[in-house]
Amino acid sequence: MLKLVIFDMDGVLIDSEPDHLKIHEKILEGLGLDPVTVGHSQYIGSTTNYKWNDIKNKYNLSLSVEELVHMNRQKYFEYITAKDTIIKPIIGVDELVKNIHNHKLELAVASSSPINVIERIVEVIGIDECFDLLVSGDFVERSKPSPDIFLYAAEKLKINPEDCLVIEDSHNGSIAAKKAGMKCIGYRNINSGNQDLSAADFIIDSFKDLKLEQLEGLFLK
Repeated sequence: MLKLVIFDMDGVLIDSEPDHLKIHEKILEGLGLDPVTVGHSQYIGSTTNYKWNDIKNKYNLSLSVEELVHMNRQKYFEYITAKDTIIKPIIGVDELVKNIHNHKLELAVASSSPINVIERIVEVIGIDECFDLLVSGDFVERSKPSPDIFLYAAEKLKINPEDCLVIEDSHNGSIAAKKAGMKCIGYRNINSGNQDLSAADFIIDSFKDLKLEQLEGLFLK
């Protein structure tokens, strides 16, 4: 039975991947690296720490992982808190969140982003009061595609993984959800790159027509 719906944030609640990409590329260029060579799509769904640890090891960067992570996070937080930055929810997802909340199901965000970013985003798009729990990838040892972040959310809310549904836009996230023993809806976001969502139980291209009954129906199969 469906008891908890867990939303990823980047690429699911907001269409943030283009902004992350711009910041990612600017930092790489400042480090003397070619953004095309390094790539970005393979890191979608992973924590900033995992990304920069991997890049540092591959390209033998002199800066520490901590310095790289701090630089990346500082630049993104400055962007989302700037006066001229407009942040909007992906079409239909805010209404879905509110509908789930109105039906008294538990709701959580489980994102690889830091907690200050998660808190800022859900507040700005007007759905902060709907969520029972906000979870950052910083709270767990292993990044997606490991299931740690989703299992952490379920444990905190005292709900069995088999009663949980995850909504993800990335390959790493969908794999993590299934490893956690949870149902998964894959949202095909064109701005998240060519993500393999085949692990998901159901794939959608839009939130506009997604009904709560469809989510509950996944638990009847």
